[in-house]
Amino acid sequence: MKNILVPTDFSAESHHAYAVALQMAKATGGHVTLLHVLESVETYTPNFSTFGGPVNGSELPNSEGGMDQIFMIKLMEATKHRMHALKEEAGQLAAGVPVADAVEMGRIGDGILSAIQRHGIDLVVMGAQGHGAMENFFVGSNTERLIRLAPCPVLTVKHAPRPNFAVRTIVFPSDFTIESAGAAEGLRQVQAAFPQATLHLLHVVTGTGTTTAREHMRAFAERAQLANTQGEMIEASSPAAGIEQYARQAHADLVVIPTHARTGLSGFFQSSIAETVATHIFPPVLTYHLASK
Repeated sequence: MKNILVPTDFSAESHHAYAVALQMAKATGGHVTLLHVLESVETYTPNFSTFGGPVNGSELPNSEGGMDQIFMIKLMEATKHRMHALKEEAGQLAAGVPVADAVEMGRIGDGILSAIQRHGIDLVVMGAQGHGAMENFFVGSNTERLIRLAPCPVLTVKHAPRPNFAVRTIVFPSDFTIESAGAAEGLRQVQAAFPQATLHLLHVVTGTGTTTAREHMRAFAERAQLANTQGEMIEASSPAAGIEQYARQAHADLVVIPTHARTGLSGFFQSSIAETVATHIFPPVLTYHLASK
């Protein structure tokens, strides 16, 4: 997970994602690509207040039939200016991390997926919410769509990272039934990226079957041959509530959730749980596809 893509709409949330991505790249010897997706001109109105005012103080001239083209040129110039400023900021946030920038044209989701393929991305780090053209993209069904379609893991960031952000405590919630066996390879890759971290295998108890759950957890840990792990159980009214409660209790740096590539979230993580986890739990949430059987 060294080739990292950060979609940005220049919002606070996407900046939080950028800061996390830079710290991860610094820790793993990776590099970051910033991406902004420009939608069609019909999506925008000629108001550059979002981009800090007209570029170089100029105004849009009157031009019959050419206003759309002129507007997009100015928008592109403003976008490149803000991308350059973010690249300059990388020197302060994580000195030495290479940062490139890219601009895609088209629909937001399609632009992100296209950039993943074009740049050979192996990790997407994105803000949980957006503003402007990307408003509400990173919540609800759109989040699940990107998680389902992206060929690489997706890391969702909700809040500003702590100073000197590092991953030392990872929480992996599951029911540890036979379906979870496909998560082992992904977990090994996560551990390889963060070798100093402790992996907390978490089962949320919402009813009976505690003894069986412990047996499933123990069997999963043995089969997966994961290093530096500890099993945990917590009682809660729902899986989402239990995950959030334990993540805070353990001061988790990362929550890891496996998904199905075709149908979205695994049986344990139905969409309502996933959306709650991805948009409310305070640490970053990493999703990746379960291995095919």
